[in-house]
Amino acid sequence: MFDLQPNHLKNNLISLSPLQENDFEELYAVANDELLWEQHPNKLRYQRAVFQNFFKGAMLSAGAFIIRDSKTNEVVGSSRFYDYNKKENSILIGYTFIGRKFWGNDYNKSLKKLMLDYAFQHVNKAYFHIGAFNIRSQKAIEKIGAIKIDEFEVEYYGEDSKLNFVYEITRDN
Repeated sequence: MFDLQPNHLKNNLISLSPLQENDFEELYAVANDELLWEQHPNKLRYQRAVFQNFFKGAMLSAGAFIIRDSKTNEVVGSSRFYDYNKKENSILIGYTFIGRKFWGNDYNKSLKKLMLDYAFQHVNKAYFHIGAFNIRSQKAIEKIGAIKIDEFEVEYYGEDSKLNFVYEITRDN
């Protein structure tokens, strides 16, 4: 059985721990950056009330993580596993955001590798929903070998649905 929220995933750059209620303020301090969300489907997620809704959805997902720098313990961002499909033997990875301070320094690549390495112990496919206008995230996921396979509306927790591209990575590639 796929555990959506293993206790601790870690590599030399980052560590992932299950998101806890008391992580809100530290995580919001990273998310409270208008430029972080400029290409995201929900451009207002930097606002406290909007982020509170995102955080509530993350907690309810039972698959969300807080990402910390392995050396400094500084909060880098958040990501999650969701929509495990036993029949298809697949998982979704997403709702990822990384503070701008950490952009371009292999944090996203390191995060995806850590999550994929764990996921591929249990499933054959991983999918990613990426906002249709989030060019930065599309390029980043393509750099690690994901292939765009579909487009459809995704309804985020407590938000209107938005057009997303679906990317896939399989265990074999």
